Amino acid sequence: MSKALNGTGQISAGTRQRILAAAAETGFKPNELARSVFERRSYTVGMITTDSFERFSVPVMLGAEDALGAGRISVFLCDSRDDPIREKHYIDVLQGRRVDGFIVTGRSSNVRQPLTVEPGTPVVYALTPSADPTDCSIVVDDAAAGRIAGEHFLRMGRSRIAHVTGPEHFDAARERASGLQDALAAAGTSLIAPTFYGGWGEEWGRQAGQMLLRAHPDVDAIYCGSDLVARGVGDSMRELGRHVPRDVALIGTDNWEIVATGARPPLTTVDTGLSEVGRIAAERLLDAIAGRQHAGIERVAPHLVIRGSTDSTGAA
Repeated sequence: MSKALNGTGQISAGTRQRILAAAAETGFKPNELARSVFERRSYTVGMITTDSFERFSVPVMLGAEDALGAGRISVFLCDSRDDPIREKHYIDVLQGRRVDGFIVTGRSSNVRQPLTVEPGTPVVYALTPSADPTDCSIVVDDAAAGRIAGEHFLRMGRSRIAHVTGPEHFDAARERASGLQDALAAAGTSLIAPTFYGGWGEEWGRQAGQMLLRAHPDVDAIYCGSDLVARGVGDSMRELGRHVPRDVALIGTDNWEIVATGARPPLTTVDTGLSEVGRIAAERLLDAIAGRQHAGIERVAPHLVIRGSTDSTGAA
């Protein structure tokens, strides 16, 4: 019977169908513990994150679960809080539970050191790439995010474009700035001011927006490195008498829906596809568990979500 239910063994198609029909009729469900012992797998995966606020790890995990759920694989999420001792503890506990592999993620796209696990344990990195080029890392194409924003502004006819983003030591901040500058350079133009590097929150957005308008009152478009920054910039535009998007078009990054749709007007934003990052990472992990290893960095394309901050027909 187990061979029929698992799709293994030398059983005729007719016999298999009769067993499956009988199992369905009686409501029989296979014993997962027995299945794991027989196949020498636990059908569980450990996810290690450094994202204490779970802003980034939860979308990644949901995407991973979509891919893993088809194989009835469960995910254990552990937050190391950037503490190496805590991370090692979680790895030891999960390997004691004989997880089939690990997905490693975090709150930034900065390179991290490889996870220290038992030899032969598959590991895939999602959003946060491994420093080892032989590891498999699935990341957001942050340069493409900047290009998408710049190209949208150019299609709108905007030419006095500025950029407000997070700390310069974040790879994502630098790569998005580079992508934006590439898009403008391809059109024969450039930013009206050097990139405003600072923080990822609303307060920095408000401060940067005020500084920007004082120095460049003719700015007509601002790309922001996060939706929170964009909402802060939008607040400063209103306080200083600028209408969004008529006077200044605004684009955020992340498509954090509660922030983007709650802004006034709602934010046009670059969706970084975190759930897709998680889904692909899970698929690569399943391949690795099956003996098909992947290596190197794979970039996931972001896409633009247009709302009122660049669409004058929907702006209040």
